[in-house]
Amino acid sequence: MSLAKLFSVSSRVRATGASSLVLRHAQYSTPSDGGKTEMVYPPNLPGYKYVNAEDPNMSMKEMSNRAAQTLFWTELARGFAVTLAHIFKEPATINYPFEKGPLSPRFRGEHALRRYPSGEERCIACKLCEAICPAQAITIEAEERKDGSRRTTRYDIDMTKCIYCGFCQEACPVDAIVEGPNFEFSTETHEELLYNKEKLLSNGDKWESEIATNIRADHLYR
Repeated sequence: MSLAKLFSVSSRVRATGASSLVLRHAQYSTPSDGGKTEMVYPPNLPGYKYVNAEDPNMSMKEMSNRAAQTLFWTELARGFAVTLAHIFKEPATINYPFEKGPLSPRFRGEHALRRYPSGEERCIACKLCEAICPAQAITIEAEERKDGSRRTTRYDIDMTKCIYCGFCQEACPVDAIVEGPNFEFSTETHEELLYNKEKLLSNGDKWESEIATNIRADHLYR
C-alpha cells in the first residue's frame, strides 16, 4: 500500500491584468516496495507551477559533491569570490538622488487608492482596512449609491500614525488600498501628511503603472 502526500492548498491569483494561475503542491506517491519516489504533477504541466522543494539527487557523484562542500567549506570560498567580484565591479555607493537603487516589488511606501481601467474607484467601503489597522490611522465613511453599490465618501489616512505594516493592502479584497513604490514624500508640515481620499486617488493615478507591475511580479506569493 502506498503513502500519499498531498497538500490541497490552491489559490487563485488575484492581480490586475494577469492571467489566472492555480498553484498546487505536487503530489508524491511512495511505493511500498521501497522504490524511488514518483511525482504525480510534473513541474512542466501547463497551468501549474511547481512550488515544492526539489528532492536532492542521490547519485554517488552528487552525494560526493555535497560531502566535499560540507567538508571543505567550498560555499564560503565561492561566496567570498562573489563578494570580491561585486566590490570591484560596482561602486560601493550610488549618487543619490541622481542614481537610485532597485526596489523590491514588496516595498511598502506611500499609500494610494487605485481605480479600475474604466476609471471607477476600486474601494467598496468594506472597511476591512480600517478594522485591521493596528495604528488606527485609517478613517472611512461610506454611503450607498443609487445603483446599490457602496463607495466611500471619506477615506483619510494619518501618515504620521502609519507603521507601514501592509495589513491594509493585505486585507483589501479588491486591491484598492496599496502601499506604492514612492518613498520620497517628506513634508514640512504635519498637515501635509494627513491624506484624504482625493490625495490617495491622485497617488494611485500617478503610480498606477508601477503598482500594477509590482502586483504582477508578486502575484505568485499573494
